[in-house]
Amino acid sequence: MRRLPYLIPDNFTLALIGTVVLASLLPCKGGTAVAVNWVTNIAIGLLFFLHGAKLSREAVVAGATHWRLHALVLLSTFVMFPLLGLAMKPLAAPFVTPALYTGILFLCTLPSTVQSSIAFTSIARGNVPAAVCSASASSLIGIFLTPVLVSIVVTNHAATTGSGWHTVGAIVMQLLVPFVAGQLLRPVIGPWIDRNRAVLRFVDQGSILLVVYTAFSEAVNEGLWHHLPIAALAGLVFVNALLLAAALGITAFASKRLGFNREDQITIIFCGSKKSLASGIPMAKVIFASHAVGAVVLPLMLFHQMQLMVCAALAQRWATRDAREQTSRTVAAQRH
Repeated sequence: MRRLPYLIPDNFTLALIGTVVLASLLPCKGGTAVAVNWVTNIAIGLLFFLHGAKLSREAVVAGATHWRLHALVLLSTFVMFPLLGLAMKPLAAPFVTPALYTGILFLCTLPSTVQSSIAFTSIARGNVPAAVCSASASSLIGIFLTPVLVSIVVTNHAATTGSGWHTVGAIVMQLLVPFVAGQLLRPVIGPWIDRNRAVLRFVDQGSILLVVYTAFSEAVNEGLWHHLPIAALAGLVFVNALLLAAALGITAFASKRLGFNREDQITIIFCGSKKSLASGIPMAKVIFASHAVGAVVLPLMLFHQMQLMVCAALAQRWATRDAREQTSRTVAAQRH
């Protein structure tokens, strides 16, 4: 039977799995852990600096006027998801450990993805300029809003490193300041970034792998796998699948009910149903106590792969449907 490409994990997902395995077998300790942590912090700062230099102001301005669409995406990302996470507690409790449920709540507070939201919107022939604006706005707003939401919905379930506003300050210094610096320097280095996207991809994925390695090393040293039964991992798959299905269903229903056209509906579904691994893992490192990060990011890593697989299938299906309808319209016009 032919394998479906969107069901095959990509190279980055395989690298994530390999990193977890490496951290489980060879966790860093002592002075090595301190050195790796410093390298990780530098890589995260460089990542957001390059993202700031890459972001085109023209593309953002082109989609910024569609305020109804952006409002719905932001409400989906920062209101609907946290409410879904809280509502799922009675259902999730029998299946997952408290640490994994904390991770579920954490992923519910995160901003939307940027790259994949735009890519899938483009494949499905949605409103790409609006997707660029909405996903970028979600990412920036999340720097301030995610730690506040964590302090509201997650603090009772896990050890964090400080108050919401203290965490905002830490995230601003580590993520927003490099991002703004990159944006200010875009006229100087932007063309080089546009010509060398592979560099950004390397830093993007490399920094995430470093954070995953340090987080899981700390968690393994604290006995993560001894306290995480296989049944809880299976339960996590089930709960994440329900969360993703609910997010896709609600965004699809709301966008259609509110009268958005097909292109805007596609944008709302893809931007409003995703959560950012690139932002989430660095934020988890800042927000949560070091020994808790490994278990907290597990739901996000799993949700990331699930959303990619499901949204890739949807994008391909909608693109095929649109192509068929376009062909039908062309044939009908030729007959007349």
